[in-house]
Amino acid sequence: QVQVVESGGGLVQPGGSLRLSCTGSGKLTFRDYRVEWYRQAPGKQRELVAAISNIESADYADSVKGRFTISRDNAKKTVYLQMNSLKTEDTAVYYCNVRHPLYRDSLNYWGQGTQVTVSS
Repeated sequence: QVQVVESGGGLVQPGGSLRLSCTGSGKLTFRDYRVEWYRQAPGKQRELVAAISNIESADYADSVKGRFTISRDNAKKTVYLQMNSLKTEDTAVYYCNVRHPLYRDSLNYWGQGTQVTVSS
């Protein structure tokens, strides 16, 4: 049984920082998987925020470039999303998706999400 768990969300003031973690467990060769962070704000569609491939190539949404950094520690089966200079519009539930690059449908796992609230 594969599980994916996000953590690290919370309440932060504008301009502050948070680091989210996405940790996999179970029968998961984590290093082989692409990991993506999505977010969904109330009344809005889920959007892709950042992604890191199995060869550690990173991509970012334009809205977070220069502020967010994605990284991975395969030994810990964890991907991090460092979020700096947070804005109120970053408020959302953040979800992690762990997906095999070749078996995108069958080997595709979501976490339960972690709430990030940016407010003064």
